[in-house]
Amino acid sequence: MNEKSQQRVDADNAFLRMQNRSSVQARIMSETEEADMARDANTARLKALRLEKAALELASPATKPGKR
Repeated sequence: MNEKSQQRVDADNAFLRMQNRSSVQARIMSETEEADMARDANTARLKALRLEKAALELASPATKPGKR
């Protein structure tokens, strides 16, 4: 009676495969979310730098030497 039936073994194996698949999907989603967050942070940083540069260019007078 200590031996598991083949049906029970198959059910256990199916459950383990499902758990493994679920954990793999969760890990993939986590990695994807991390990559998205890193990309968004970099985009925000670059946008802030671009806006700062544009503001400095507008604030400073255009002092280009002209021809005389």
